[in-house]
Amino acid sequence: MQPSDWQIIDGLPPLPPRKPDSNKGTFGRVLVIAGSRGMSGAAVLSASAALRAGAGLVRLAVPAEVQPLAATANPCLMTEGWPQDAAGRFAALTPRELALRTAGNDVIALGPGLGRSRGLTLLVQNLLAQWTKPLVLDADGLNNLAADGGALGAHGGPVVITPHPGEFARLLQTDVASVQAQRRESAANYARQHGVVVVLKGHATVVTDGRQLFVNATGNPGMATAGSGDVLSGVLAALLAQGLAPFAAACCAVHCHGLAGDLAAAARGQVGLIATDLLDYLPAALRQQAGA
Repeated sequence: MQPSDWQIIDGLPPLPPRKPDSNKGTFGRVLVIAGSRGMSGAAVLSASAALRAGAGLVRLAVPAEVQPLAATANPCLMTEGWPQDAAGRFAALTPRELALRTAGNDVIALGPGLGRSRGLTLLVQNLLAQWTKPLVLDADGLNNLAADGGALGAHGGPVVITPHPGEFARLLQTDVASVQAQRRESAANYARQHGVVVVLKGHATVVTDGRQLFVNATGNPGMATAGSGDVLSGVLAALLAQGLAPFAAACCAVHCHGLAGDLAAAARGQVGLIATDLLDYLPAALRQQAGA
C-alpha cells in the first residue's frame, strides 16, 4: 500500500458515555503484567493510568517479591504476585497456568519494567498464542519478541503495540535513524504485515492499522521522561476495556496522554514534568475529550 492509499484520520471518536446504572464491571477489567526487581514503578504507573483512564477494575500482576511494594503504592489496585526467577523477573509459566491466571479479564497490558529473559519470551509467545481479547504490548513486552517478531502472527485477538523508535528498530532489525526517516511508512507497513495496530511513539506519534493513519498533535518535550510511556500503555488498555475498537482506542489514548502532558506543562513547566504529573492531569484531559 502506498502513502496515497492511506486514510488519514483527523477526528477522534467520542469516549463511551457512562449510564447512571453502571457498575465497575461495566467499564472493563484490565490486567497489567509488568515490573521486576527494581522496576516496580513502571508497573504501578501503567496500572494507575488504567484506573485514571476509566477502567472499572485493574489487577496488577508482578513478580512475587515486588507485590508488597505494588500493593502499597496505590490502594485502588488489586495486586497479584506471580512466580519469579532468581533475578526477580517473571518466571516462565505453562500455557495452562497462564490461562488460569489471565482468566476473567477483558484486556491485558504487558511489558512495562519486565526486563528480558528466555522465560519472558516464552510468556509473551504463549500469551499471543492463546489470548483472544485485546492485548497491549509495550516496552519489554516487545523487546522480548525482538528475536521472534513472527510470534505476532500467532495472536488470536486484537493487538496494539506501542514501541518507541528504539524498540521499533529492534523489531524491524534496523536502526533508529532508518525508523525516524520513514516513521509513517515503516509503521503502516508493519501494521499491515502483522495484523496489529502500531503506536510509534515520539514527536507526532503515529497510530496506524496499515490502512488508517493518525498523527497526534498533542504532547511536548517535557514528556520525554522515564515512565511516560508506561502511563500511555495503561490509558490505552483502559479505553479498550471500555469498548473502543483498537485503532480508535489508540488514537484517543495518545491524544489524551499528550493533552495531559500539555496541561501539566502549562501548570508546572516542561523541565520539572514527571510521569506522575500525567496521572494527575489525565482526568482533565479525558474530560476535554469527552466534551469535544
